[in-house]
Amino acid sequence: MDGKSPKYYQLKNIILRKVQEEEYPEGSLMESERELMDQYKMSRITVRKAIEELVNEGYLYRIQGKGTYVKGDTESHNLFNFSSCTEDVKRMGRKPSKRTIDFSLLPSDPKNAKNLNIPTGENMYSLARVTYADEEPLNYTITHLAEKNFPKLLQYDFTKQSLYDVLKKDYGVSICKAKRTIEAVLPTEEVAKYLEIGNNMPVILFRCTTYGILNGRESPIENFRCYYRTDHYKFYIDQVKGS
Repeated sequence: MDGKSPKYYQLKNIILRKVQEEEYPEGSLMESERELMDQYKMSRITVRKAIEELVNEGYLYRIQGKGTYVKGDTESHNLFNFSSCTEDVKRMGRKPSKRTIDFSLLPSDPKNAKNLNIPTGENMYSLARVTYADEEPLNYTITHLAEKNFPKLLQYDFTKQSLYDVLKKDYGVSICKAKRTIEAVLPTEEVAKYLEIGNNMPVILFRCTTYGILNGRESPIENFRCYYRTDHYKFYIDQVKGS
């Protein structure tokens, strides 16, 4: 170590070099904070800051109660694909799971009412969930649906069931179209909490309204916001030049 740059920065570069040279293989469990403290004679604060920066930069990731791991390549996803988060995680070769943060009925606000084509104040469902891959959070989604279109939806457990499967099998509605916007934003305190990231780590925000055939005509089905961790996702678009 050079003695000129901050100690956390020196340790960060040591760990980064070991990751890049595959001394720490992809998916391997890092030493604990205590082990790094003893090995490099550094304080817990110094070790924690070095690890935190490498997590925020996408080289490492944490699993609560298990430790810090070396991250592999970021997964690529086609923006034009209609696929569920669970299907995406399975394609990554990882085990998917979900956690429901909130599922309730509330009066619609003007923006959601407009997107769902219902009067402001009419009841809508609000479903907030986190999607995990091998117990690591990948995205946080808040979905809104009009109650009148899907009565008794609160009886379902969307920690275990797919929303799209329920809409198709029990309500006869399939998603056929979506309007999306995408942007990079800094997470709110709520988003950072559920994605288990720092407040200074950008996330990818999707805003989307999906459409399907409802009562014989194309209608808005859901309106959602989905926040993706940028250290796990990148998106691409396939384009074909017109004749």
